[in-house]
Amino acid sequence: MLNMRRLSITLISALTVLPLVGANPAQASAPASVISTIDASNATRSPSCATATAFDPRNFSRSTVIDNQWLPLRPGMQFTFDGTTTDDEGTVIPRRVVLTITDLTKVINGVRTVVLWDRDFSDGQLIESELAFQAQDNTGSVWNLGEYPEEYEKNKFVGAPSTWIAGLNQAKAGIHMLAQPRVGTPEYLQGSAPDIDFLDCGKVSQTGIRVCTKLACYNNVLVVDERSPLEPDSGIQRKFYAPGVGNIKITAVDDPEGETLELVGVVRLNSKDLATARKAALKLEKRAYKVSDVYSQTPPAS
Repeated sequence: MLNMRRLSITLISALTVLPLVGANPAQASAPASVISTIDASNATRSPSCATATAFDPRNFSRSTVIDNQWLPLRPGMQFTFDGTTTDDEGTVIPRRVVLTITDLTKVINGVRTVVLWDRDFSDGQLIESELAFQAQDNTGSVWNLGEYPEEYEKNKFVGAPSTWIAGLNQAKAGIHMLAQPRVGTPEYLQGSAPDIDFLDCGKVSQTGIRVCTKLACYNNVLVVDERSPLEPDSGIQRKFYAPGVGNIKITAVDDPEGETLELVGVVRLNSKDLATARKAALKLEKRAYKVSDVYSQTPPAS
């Protein structure tokens, strides 16, 4: 989705926003966020993090049915996030991320995953287009098994150096969302790839709070703090998840870039638009086989 500290998405304006589970329709236009105070010290600052549970391909009997209440990923859904980030000169830059759940699947490290297509726009220009691969185990936890993030400058492709695939080059799958997230559970691995110095960790920070965005108000929200021990100066990316909806908001703690994102649109693609998304994802994969030695070792998406 997002490596795990990124998100991307595109809004198809002709589609209708679906009702959001857990939202309060009466306050859907609330302009401000109402968020309980969370102590940044809740995020463990150890130099690494351990797997919450051992990865075993045999524990994924229905891997492409991702119905975890905190991260439901149904094919055809598209989520749009708007926000800002700050550059090195202190200039605030508008961001848009568009995440599409395609109807494609791909086998990675012995597990059939769902293919997500994520696009990241900065000041109106595409800076990243990514394929991400997630699957749900038999307990209900959602795993990250790899990413192929293409990078762009001035709308031109410049490479995909941050590609990682679980099971290749010592890269390890990690849990993106626990089946039963609780405050007090140890920090857990979200994914690692030593070949590209990638390591993400997550920790449940708070549960049961109320959060309002421009789109709606949500109750019983879960908060997860994410960090990279390899980048201690990058701070914490704080993500808010509403039951039945998924990620609704992202804020930054001690992050010089100060990235913030907020869910502004949820749509279910019609068959034509879903086919367009599928075609775009397969186009990315076609180039991935040409530019990435790691990706070229994987079977094709279908």
